[in-house]
Amino acid sequence: MAHTTTVHTADTLVIGSGIAGLWATLKAADRGTVLALTKKEKSESNTNYAQGGIAGVVDPDDDFESHVRDTLEAGAGLCHEDAVRVLVTEGPDRIRDLIDFGARFTMIRDEHGERLALGREGGHSRRRIVHAKDLTGREIERALLNAVRLHDRVTIRENHIALDLIVRDNICLGAVALDRESREVEVCLASATILCTGGVGQVYPHTTNPEIATGDGVAMAWRAGATMANLEFIQFHPTAMYHPEAKSFLISEAVRGEGGILRLKDGSTFMEKYHPLACLAPRDIVARAIDAEVKQRGEECAYLDVTHIPEETLVERFPHIVSRCREYGIDPARQWIPVTPAAHYSCGGVVTDLYGRTSIERLYASGEVTCTGVHGANRLASNSLLEAVVFSERAVQSAASLARIDTSGIDVPIPGGDKETDDVSPLLNRLREVMWQHVAIVRTDAGLASATREVAAIRSEIENVYQRSKPGGTLTEARNIAAVAALICRCATTRLESRGLHYNTDHPERDNTNWLRDTVVANGEGATV
Repeated sequence: MAHTTTVHTADTLVIGSGIAGLWATLKAADRGTVLALTKKEKSESNTNYAQGGIAGVVDPDDDFESHVRDTLEAGAGLCHEDAVRVLVTEGPDRIRDLIDFGARFTMIRDEHGERLALGREGGHSRRRIVHAKDLTGREIERALLNAVRLHDRVTIRENHIALDLIVRDNICLGAVALDRESREVEVCLASATILCTGGVGQVYPHTTNPEIATGDGVAMAWRAGATMANLEFIQFHPTAMYHPEAKSFLISEAVRGEGGILRLKDGSTFMEKYHPLACLAPRDIVARAIDAEVKQRGEECAYLDVTHIPEETLVERFPHIVSRCREYGIDPARQWIPVTPAAHYSCGGVVTDLYGRTSIERLYASGEVTCTGVHGANRLASNSLLEAVVFSERAVQSAASLARIDTSGIDVPIPGGDKETDDVSPLLNRLREVMWQHVAIVRTDAGLASATREVAAIRSEIENVYQRSKPGGTLTEARNIAAVAALICRCATTRLESRGLHYNTDHPERDNTNWLRDTVVANGEGATV
């Protein structure tokens, strides 16, 4: 093994520790040894920031067809119905599994006994959102982490960032990783690798995602030659708090579901001009409406008004949101909450089949890093946590059928050079501003062309620094952000229509004749769309 100091082996390598990664880790550990890599502390992930809940047909008055129909409608024609049906029909069992793992969801008691309290969010025709107050993701993370800690076949390596996948003859053998504390490069070999690295929000300057959401899995899989799809469809959450100290704090869609009203600075409402459901319209429509109104008036943000909702109701339903707002000097019971759209969720990513298999053998993926076909051109609220558990379960089932692979004698060169790392933060800031200006909520042909050129130039500079520098976590993340930005530009430039989360003013109409299909990018760096 050339140039390596530490080699780890396991039956399964899981990269990422959000709900998809923790579920995969738990279920794979029932079948063999698991090595799990996580960039920061175990609890830091997009899952931990998921406030609203997890959608599922658990009410006797609800039905699978209704959930399928709502998902397909939100996806603007691009959902893969077979994947949606897997999600919806297997979802309730996975929710029951979460309860068995110890997730404490909010309950209500009535004349029929105790049952799950179900919320409703934009795009859903029924109340089907299982939640734990407004901290659902954190509660799920807590329950799964506790279960992981009790498993003796799991090794978790914290503060480790995967640098690249190890692929030979289109077979994934594991990954090269960096211990961010010691700066030692380690080799992690496994019979199956499951990517659960989450989203790409840090491509943009305004995002609800934590700092670790740098698109690592998408970038690594792309460099390894995996097939990608639909990365033009970036969901912008319409209501992130507009405050300099609350850069990644979102105001859950459930707040509008409970009666929150969007207003402009003068108090006027505007959503009724954009959709019959007004403030309960799908996220893409709400985000574009806020963007248009704020830009037209030259204002910095819009406002979410919940002052008409009784204070005790707000505190009972949204304790975390109320508490955080008050920390920032805003009392939601008496003041409007300043909000702005922010990058929130990627509906595209590494293409997988119904069992999490990618185009690279022995490489699986689950969660936001993927394009399963479930979300189409726009994710339905609270389907993301459900997708993570349903498809992680299936990925582990598939990987369990694989024979163990001999990974001895594999030569793995260490990436990078031997110089101290240059500061690439100015390059990264420039790239993010380019993406926000030209490849965010509203796009144009000219803007996309300009962004494509600028991103390519910035990416080249970052890659040059990477190749000559000692491996570093921040530099690796910058490299990955630049790669993902290039992919987003590429997919967005290709789609000559407006659909779901992709809105191009030069092609404002939906074109089902030519574009009722995924934007697929295959065969690695030299590919065409």
